[in-house]
Amino acid sequence: MGATGYFTHSDCLKHDMGAGHPECPGRLHAIEDRLLASGVRDALDRREAPPAPLADLELAHDRMHVASLRGLSDQLCDDQRSGGPALTHLDPDTAMNVHTWSAALAAAGATLAATDAVIAGELENAFCAVRPPGHHAGHDHAMGFCFFNNVAVAAKYALERHGLDRVAIVDFDVHHGNGTEDIVAGDHRILMVSFFQHPFYPHSGDQPSASNLVNLPVPAYTRGMEVRELIDLAWMPRLNAFKPQMVFISAGFDAHREDDLGQLGLTEQDYAWITQRIKDVAQRHAKGRIVSALEGGYNLSALGRSVEAHLRVLAGV
Repeated sequence: MGATGYFTHSDCLKHDMGAGHPECPGRLHAIEDRLLASGVRDALDRREAPPAPLADLELAHDRMHVASLRGLSDQLCDDQRSGGPALTHLDPDTAMNVHTWSAALAAAGATLAATDAVIAGELENAFCAVRPPGHHAGHDHAMGFCFFNNVAVAAKYALERHGLDRVAIVDFDVHHGNGTEDIVAGDHRILMVSFFQHPFYPHSGDQPSASNLVNLPVPAYTRGMEVRELIDLAWMPRLNAFKPQMVFISAGFDAHREDDLGQLGLTEQDYAWITQRIKDVAQRHAKGRIVSALEGGYNLSALGRSVEAHLRVLAGV
């Protein structure tokens, strides 16, 4: 049994979008506290994420998008020195502070370093405890708390830099991964499967835009057993037919029944079950290779418990 990596960086704690914002540094503290208290932390190979090279970000993002965020960060740092605002808003929900650029580089860099280590056989699989999250970031835009699409960057990197032929992306966040869909739609080296609450932010995904996408929009108050049935009916046949050589997970835990940002009814036992189904596919077709990255999850207690459940399955503890 190979080790499970745990990639994070202290810069991910410094990105802060203002008092009361749900996507807050406390999310990572809640995960760390739960893993420590449960003993799961001891089973993980902890590694510090390096910053993502800009050339690798451009595998998934338009060069001007990357340059624009870097320019906004530089401007914000200059303004701060002369007493300017602490935040620059890109949309009503998404803001940068002086640490956001380095945090976003670390978040994407975590998924790249995890991909390298898993493909090299140093680790069987890995989880990236990072923020800002990524799955709403499209080819040429930031939105929905997201700046760079961490999972899409890593999936493209596995194909372009490591020469894999087929990779899968599994997204179980309560919100549709519209940014990931924007980047991977029509790239038939990538199969993306997801479920999400609909109708709901970002009000997309009910009409899949390409044949390499398996979208499962579900109504508010859908419970875990119904989601499990849909996964067995819709995800599993496609994933097994596709035979991915590596699996990437956009691991959002905001479909938990205690999370007020969504209205779905999952529990940590459902996340353990979903993770096991993904792990079965990876062991059957991909030498067990999985890289998972944190997306949503805003009830801190539910988030910690759900990540613990996810990591127990990945690490086999």
